Amino acid sequence: MTVRTRFAPSPTGYLHIGGARTALFSWAYARKHGGTFILRIEDTDVERSTPEAVQAILDGMQWLNLNYDEGPFYQMQRMPRYKEVIAQMIAAGQAYYCYTTPTELDALREAQRERGEKPRYDGRWRPAAGKTLPPVPEGVQPVVRFKNPIDGVVAWDDMVKGRIEFQNNELDDLVIARSDGTPTYNFCVVVDDWDMGITQVIRGDDHVNNTPRQINILKALNAKIPNYAHLSMILGDDGQKLSKRHGAVSVMQYDEDGYLPEAVINYLARLGWSHGDDEVFSVAQFCAWFDLDHITPSAAQFNTEKLKWLNNHYLKQSDNTRLAELVRPRFAARGVSITATPVLEAVIGLYKERVSTLNELADAAEVFYIDLHPDQALIDAQLSAEALPALREFAVRIANITWDAGAIGVLIKELIGKHGLKMPKLAMPLRVMLVGQTQAPSVDALIVLFTREMVLARIAKYL
Repeated sequence: MTVRTRFAPSPTGYLHIGGARTALFSWAYARKHGGTFILRIEDTDVERSTPEAVQAILDGMQWLNLNYDEGPFYQMQRMPRYKEVIAQMIAAGQAYYCYTTPTELDALREAQRERGEKPRYDGRWRPAAGKTLPPVPEGVQPVVRFKNPIDGVVAWDDMVKGRIEFQNNELDDLVIARSDGTPTYNFCVVVDDWDMGITQVIRGDDHVNNTPRQINILKALNAKIPNYAHLSMILGDDGQKLSKRHGAVSVMQYDEDGYLPEAVINYLARLGWSHGDDEVFSVAQFCAWFDLDHITPSAAQFNTEKLKWLNNHYLKQSDNTRLAELVRPRFAARGVSITATPVLEAVIGLYKERVSTLNELADAAEVFYIDLHPDQALIDAQLSAEALPALREFAVRIANITWDAGAIGVLIKELIGKHGLKMPKLAMPLRVMLVGQTQAPSVDALIVLFTREMVLARIAKYL
């Protein structure tokens, strides 16, 4: 059997972190088994679906490098197929027209609640042997309902949660087509999974209650039942349901915030799945290791600091040329022009191990390319009277030394020895004058990034 999985988002908003994890697990399962991964856009909610949301989903998938083999398929383009299957089910007695009006349904449910019963459709228009149906009311456009089995159990062995069972008498007859003729979500999903030969349905556990209804429709159609795997929800750092303040934002927001896609993929992979104690692994390793047996049925918890730690790891491993290309647009957005000197790749090489995001890398590198105005209080705090003689001598002597980190380092050590200083007394004010920060890389490595003329110009303002 060829594995066929799908990711089927509704384009009513952006691709968020929970949806991205579902897409990743579905994609990885297909890749692990040499199968096919399908992208399906479930856009039947016409009022809420937007082209912008569709594009946000496509952009997010592309940024994460979750390439699909088939699709994207759009449900709105498959309406004739859904209506064809509904007509066949009506003809076969598996579905029927229901003329109960919304007002009548509201009254029915209210009466059931008053009696302490579960609100549900009572089957008044369901055909049965020996049953006389009410007269068809004039002017009422019917819905179409699926004739759900009355007795027995619908069950499946969930690949994450284990055995799940529902009593059929707890499920009323589902509306599969609205009064205007448009098919409903649960029905479209069934036909799509059937037509597309989906073998594993990997999705969030908010769909668990939909699954027994979908299985019963698939059985009525004599279609093969996929294996189902329902992923538990993701909680925020504080243990509460994930919200915008702690991660439930567009996947593309992570790009804007300066995260690398491989870091986000690595982090998503560990949200509810594990391979021993491995925390850092490549996409290829993940696909080779991935299975559904090691997905925890309990909720996963988002941890922003862990994501930053992973991103720092991938920044350190990344090629400086690639990082420079990712940082350049961030400078452009700030109106900062990159000059030939210092070489951006060299600056990045010096700072990339010290930051967690591309935005922090841009912050660190920006000071090399702007007219710097360090805070005066910071200057006053670092340019002590005891350090000024050494700093002035440094300004004179660097005019003629060999311009490399080794020679600059030797000069600094000679000056602190000659003037009886500790290293911070000379290094700190040099960092502040050059980049406006006390926390910066080794001062000799920092200085050599600039031209001699730039160093002299920056420190001359203060000496």
